Amino acid sequence: MQSVLVYGRQFARCVMGYVPYDASVHAEGRRRMRLVTASCGYSKDSATNNNRAGQVFKKDIFGDDACFVSKYKNYDVLGVADGVGGWRDYGIDPSQFPGQLMKACERLVRLGNFNAQSPVAIIATSYKELLESKSPSIGSSTACIIIIDNEKQTLHSANLGDSGFLVVRGGKVVHRSEEQQHYFNTPFQLSIAPPGLNTILSDSPESASSSSVPIKVGDIVLMATDGLFDNMPESLILKELAKIKDETLGSMQSAVNAIAERAREFAYDPNYMSPFAEHARENGMEFLGGKPDDITVILSAVCYAHEESS
Repeated sequence: MQSVLVYGRQFARCVMGYVPYDASVHAEGRRRMRLVTASCGYSKDSATNNNRAGQVFKKDIFGDDACFVSKYKNYDVLGVADGVGGWRDYGIDPSQFPGQLMKACERLVRLGNFNAQSPVAIIATSYKELLESKSPSIGSSTACIIIIDNEKQTLHSANLGDSGFLVVRGGKVVHRSEEQQHYFNTPFQLSIAPPGLNTILSDSPESASSSSVPIKVGDIVLMATDGLFDNMPESLILKELAKIKDETLGSMQSAVNAIAERAREFAYDPNYMSPFAEHARENGMEFLGGKPDDITVILSAVCYAHEESS
């Protein structure tokens, strides 16, 4: 998390995050699965500087968004968090809280200190760690964690707020996470407020929507913050996913780059009827155009693990 990357013009402010894995065949003869994962993101501020080549940014931090990709034994774990930008009004960096939250989640996974069937426990334990810190990171964020059990071929998830994920099979969405909103544009969120500030909205980790669904080789799992879902409808996401040529890292990286780039283009189109604009109108607001926001997308292909050489 402490390393920095500098990309060229084409992929400036994008970061590739993947973990290719080898695994042996099951004792009963069924081959294990693995993920081929790539990620890409844009800061909302990147539009003002036109993605100048040579910009430096924190790994796995895109504006106020944060994410991680990790693995422990037969489990692949992915996470995203979207910081609440309103903290700038209090002179607080909104990226600090989601960044620290995702670091804490990743550390638990790396050490194996988690229940594979309970992603919400990863969120709860990490949040508690932040609350008990001597110098807690002030702020708020959504949180979404998925754990893929490659041996039992099951995806376990916990989603608090309006980030989320899709499971795509045969070109169709077979599962989508539940979005949680208190009211329009006010998602469920975890928060740590400074002493004396008692009006900040804060939900418990246990309020997260949880699910467990079977997955298969050939499935595509897409996880993202609302910067994607507010600007790109499911139908257009599926069209981009249909262009994936194979399950190689190169194909996955090209696909996730294209999805993030299209979402960013839509976000700054004032004449586009975005999903966000549709929801605003459903809530009695006259709104047209995309929603400028930070965008983080993690894209994974579920494939067979490589067999070990005899």
